[in-house]
Amino acid sequence: MKIRPELKQLNFLNPIHFLALGFGSGYAPKAPGTFGTLAAIPVVYLASLLPLTGYVALTFIFAVIGCFICGYTANALKTHDHPAIVWDEVVGLMITFIAIPLSWQNLLAGFVLFRFFDILKPWPIKWADQKVHGGTGIMLDDVFAGLMAWLVLLVLIPYIN
Repeated sequence: MKIRPELKQLNFLNPIHFLALGFGSGYAPKAPGTFGTLAAIPVVYLASLLPLTGYVALTFIFAVIGCFICGYTANALKTHDHPAIVWDEVVGLMITFIAIPLSWQNLLAGFVLFRFFDILKPWPIKWADQKVHGGTGIMLDDVFAGLMAWLVLLVLIPYIN
């Protein structure tokens, strides 16, 4: 796989870069956000084994830590929100599945919904993407996309299972 030149300055063995790049999925030359979301599926599955309060607490911790992780890596890349930074997608997908029973139908629907909102960026996602800077800004638009996907998924679940 050919790595984009600006990513060569990152150290894959640095745990902060490793997490920010979604366990390496952010290195994908095309659609790194989609690959980052795919890499989030095992995280969502493992987290779903926790009680709901544990799942929510872990999601919150990942979001808070993500502000630092994403900001640190963005600074290393000397850019605001490099496409290879996909930890925000991991957290966004985790939010999408809060209190959602996992089935292949729900996983597929949640994945598609999250990617839809993350790519389309309706308000307030677009606002967060444009107005909030640093690691918090990188995280916030995907938190909003996850919340929107979660709300739609809650409505759709009776029809997709």
